[in-house]
Amino acid sequence: MSWSPCPDPVPGDAASVDAVETLIVPRAVDLGEMEVRRALPSKKRQMVGPFIFFDQMGPAEFLTDQGIDVRPHPHINLATLTYLFEGQIYHRDSLGSDLAIEPGAVNWMKAGKGIVHSERTSPERLATGQRLFGLQTWMALPEDEEESDPAFMHHGKTDLPTVEAEGLTARMIAGQAFGASSPLKTASDTLYADVGLAPGARAPIEATTEERALYTIRGKIEVGGRTFEPGQLLVLHPGDQIVVTGVDDGTGDHARFMLFGGAPMEGPRYIWWNFVSSRPERIEQAKEEWRRGRFESVPGDEEEFIPLPEDGREVLRAEGGVHYP
Repeated sequence: MSWSPCPDPVPGDAASVDAVETLIVPRAVDLGEMEVRRALPSKKRQMVGPFIFFDQMGPAEFLTDQGIDVRPHPHINLATLTYLFEGQIYHRDSLGSDLAIEPGAVNWMKAGKGIVHSERTSPERLATGQRLFGLQTWMALPEDEEESDPAFMHHGKTDLPTVEAEGLTARMIAGQAFGASSPLKTASDTLYADVGLAPGARAPIEATTEERALYTIRGKIEVGGRTFEPGQLLVLHPGDQIVVTGVDDGTGDHARFMLFGGAPMEGPRYIWWNFVSSRPERIEQAKEEWRRGRFESVPGDEEEFIPLPEDGREVLRAEGGVHYP
């Protein structure tokens, strides 16, 4: 699929200089098997559109017999989306979903009224070792979807449309941009794209959705006359069309960033451990249900589980801007 980017209509326009409303530098979080960089939630911002949790996993190198081993654990009132650049993660859940996710594909799991899942390294990858690099995000659900039935969707790499034109490549993970639409059906207006830019190439980011942000993965990009390094979250001003330019860092490599956002939720969300909800009493109920073993188990992965922590706020390690029950 091809697409022709339009030029910046007013180079140097004052609005573009202030295109970045908030800059967030992710904090490091040690998860045991590896360290992740957590951009959302943060002191400066709880959500961008429905995105309430944004983790960069790796890049990490796992040697033979090493990998991730996230035992079955519950979620409510949210959806998770896993997207990889390198490596593989094996997913199982209480709906019976049982498959690996690989680079360029997407796993979307809607918890709704409750789901349990595990994420592990497959025996085949344990035997060989692997590099792992990717993103895991959580999306809050609209209030009328919070208690909906859980669901799981997987789209392979070839199912997601890719746009290529004038030094730009973009894979549409969710929503619409660059003249392409993802087949992924989300619970609310959601935008998510994996974008690459050659040095000097430009990508107009239109105001097609109310809240938008960029997360830099590799190389450098320029927005409004400012240059941004990898591992930064740029929340964009609503309503403005901006232009992102790939910066020549001397290597000739393409820059890579994620474009994401969507319609904001009706109000703030409460977070405790793996639970997200618009109602603190619902989180208290979920804690008691997990403690008493009232969630469904994961077929083929029933022997282990993660116990309810004493303080889910410490497990999440989120600072400020987060509403705790």
